[in-house]
Amino acid sequence: MIDHYTWSGGAEAMLRFGPDQGPVVVAAMPLLEEANRTRAFVVTMLRRLAQLGIACALPDVPGQGESLVPLETLSILQMQEAFAAAVAHVAANRSCYALSVRSGALLDALSPLSGRWHMAPQDGPDLLRELARIKGIKPSNAEPTDLWWFADGADWAEDADPPVEIAGSLISTDLMTELTARSRLAHDGDSDTPVRVVRLEGDPRPADVHFAGTPLWRRAEPDNDRSLAALLADDIADWIQACEG
Repeated sequence: MIDHYTWSGGAEAMLRFGPDQGPVVVAAMPLLEEANRTRAFVVTMLRRLAQLGIACALPDVPGQGESLVPLETLSILQMQEAFAAAVAHVAANRSCYALSVRSGALLDALSPLSGRWHMAPQDGPDLLRELARIKGIKPSNAEPTDLWWFADGADWAEDADPPVEIAGSLISTDLMTELTARSRLAHDGDSDTPVRVVRLEGDPRPADVHFAGTPLWRRAEPDNDRSLAALLADDIADWIQACEG
């Protein structure tokens, strides 16, 4: 069903799946939603979880999806606060888990959760490198903190940097500056909150488990992988059952 939640900046839409009781999973899509390449895939996962008896929600975060809030007016902190408001909306008297894909793992850090399930998570510097690649910039001997990558030769004014257009989206330089130091886990060291990291085979970075599959975010057009979505949903369901004891 279609629901909504409110945050300090207004109201945003939310899709709801599954029962009205028991644990609930809230999905965090990648920032900029990577041209919607993973949305159908995530919805397929949520529908599978609902079939397994686990409630789910897919909120539109401000600046993404059908949100009317301009992305260039937002900070990562505001997006995190909105995601926390979505969690609070669905989690009254229920345990709540995040399902975060790619840079969506940056959004769940402020939310009081029973667990975090991260697929191929990105931190802020990783995302900046990805944005540079999308923009067609190939800097040499540079780090993500060198935001002149994106300046297109312009001199940025310290008080009023213009937004940068990447793949049709306007992004504030304040937001990009936030990303230079933004961990995917602002709660690092919180050993009481379980975190499960899932990656695809071929990704050498550390993970709790690797699954065979093709990264949809690398494809030219949005696509889906129903078999992989079912495997991942089953993994989430089994993990939540273990967390719930």
